[in-house]
Amino acid sequence: MKKIYIFALAAALTMSLTGCDDFLDYTPTAVVDEDKAFSDPEKMVNSAYAMLGDCWYSYPFNLWPYGDLASDDCLKGGSGTGDTGYHDIEVWSSLTSTRGELDELWYRLNCAVSRCNRALVSLEENGSNVLGDQTTTEREAEVRFLRAHFYFKLISVFRQVPWIDEQVYKDKATEKTPNTQYTYEQLFGKVIDDFKFAFDHLPEKQNEGGRANKIAAAAYLAKCYLTLAWGDGYEATDGVNHINKEYMQKVVDYTNVVKASSYGYLEDYGDIFLPDYKNSKESIFAVQTSDYSEDHTKFGRANWSNTLNGCWGIWSCGWDFHKPSQNLVNAFKTRNGLPEFDDYDKTNDYPINGKPGTQKWDPRLFHTVGMPTFPYKYESEYTLTKANSRTPNTYGYYTSLKEVPQRSKGETYNRPWQAFEMNDYVFRYTDVMLMRAEALIELDRLPEARTIINDIRQRAKNSIKKHIEYAADQCEIALYPESYFQDKETARKCLRWERRLEMGMEGSRFFDLRRWGIASKTLNDYFKAEAKDVYDGQPYAEYYKDAHFTPGKNEFWPIPYNQLYYIPGLYQQNKGYDK
Repeated sequence: MKKIYIFALAAALTMSLTGCDDFLDYTPTAVVDEDKAFSDPEKMVNSAYAMLGDCWYSYPFNLWPYGDLASDDCLKGGSGTGDTGYHDIEVWSSLTSTRGELDELWYRLNCAVSRCNRALVSLEENGSNVLGDQTTTEREAEVRFLRAHFYFKLISVFRQVPWIDEQVYKDKATEKTPNTQYTYEQLFGKVIDDFKFAFDHLPEKQNEGGRANKIAAAAYLAKCYLTLAWGDGYEATDGVNHINKEYMQKVVDYTNVVKASSYGYLEDYGDIFLPDYKNSKESIFAVQTSDYSEDHTKFGRANWSNTLNGCWGIWSCGWDFHKPSQNLVNAFKTRNGLPEFDDYDKTNDYPINGKPGTQKWDPRLFHTVGMPTFPYKYESEYTLTKANSRTPNTYGYYTSLKEVPQRSKGETYNRPWQAFEMNDYVFRYTDVMLMRAEALIELDRLPEARTIINDIRQRAKNSIKKHIEYAADQCEIALYPESYFQDKETARKCLRWERRLEMGMEGSRFFDLRRWGIASKTLNDYFKAEAKDVYDGQPYAEYYKDAHFTPGKNEFWPIPYNQLYYIPGLYQQNKGYDK
């Protein structure tokens, strides 16, 4: 039977293919056969772009369970530890390869790669005739950017994955390609090759919003080299004793391009996380979302990765997942405007609206964490109470703020599932500048790193009056003096703290800890402390007593069981999960 491809409207002018299973046993309607599909390369490219937001809470492409939940930044939330399979990802000790969420993520990301490969074949066969040589080259660069983007996520979670490119697809060798063909560094080399092609052939600005450009490719190249610069991903061979300075210099080189671009710091930190500013100068590359009234489609294009993460009792379906930890709240403490590096977690504390105490806080706390007595996302008519937590005896009273709009702006969808038109940042400018500062420190250019970090802190200092004036008397933040950047160890501490505060609850924390080779100590200390949490007399997080992170194993997640045994012997399990 001839292969066929089903197209559906995913967003304005965007067509989407079916998943990896394109072999159908019936004659569907509204279909285009293989030759017809491949004869329209522009629509094939659109179908690859459509995969950017083709996710769901059980396979979120923004990886929030893997970057936040697996770290010391947040607790799972929901109705209890059995609500979804993410509990095992949070506590690590019970994690096995049979978790359905792992299998779904692997499958869906590979479907996205498959879309990219088909688009590349279409461009190769018909691009020049239909689009002309220059546009064809640019579209190829965009699709290779997308493929590398999806592969970066696959490698970040599963480490050893099969490399399936357009040649493997054309050779019909997908089910013959093992995940041991390339080493970790070689896989990154393939990803870097794709991003480098994008960097070399894309313009700095695109006429159509949402398309990849040269600056986004530079940001991703910097991230690839920064990841490799620290080691191979496992703690025994990661960290300060394994730094590759050549790769660190690559980070500086590519962030030079970003720094010289038209992107920059948005003036107020709170604006970064409001839909009105979702494509501001801060946004280098983001997964685009929309409301149906905005793009004139029936349902719009909502962010389904974060559909569980609305606050209980605030939204029509606030499932109350992605709940900030007490450890994260404590990290925002300041003394004389600077972080309490060594003492921050010795005692638990939290601000109360209208009752300032001696403890002061970095203002980014009030943009990141929703807390009882404070307005929800700056709106006093939706002030939070302890009733806005679904299971406080398990997950406490904090809620996440960045991934939701203001309540008065409403939802893109409501019942039975809630979702918002909130873009997912892949790169925002500040993230890239923090990567640059990290590399500069390792290259002994400490004063330059201090300038970047202080610029970011100055923006935080300026981000009180517009949105969180109600917390002004609880905020205190100062710039780092020169004395904090006289040696690498202290400078690293400042950089790492700044990444946590600036990027809190944005899905990067665990990957930062892994890169620096400090995940096991950080997380195992966190589990012991967090299990004793109490908020206003209510203990919670006691389940952490059973949590444990095992180095040499838990740096990555297991290859899903279903994938291992779909074709027995083709894939090899990650280290530590074969028992």
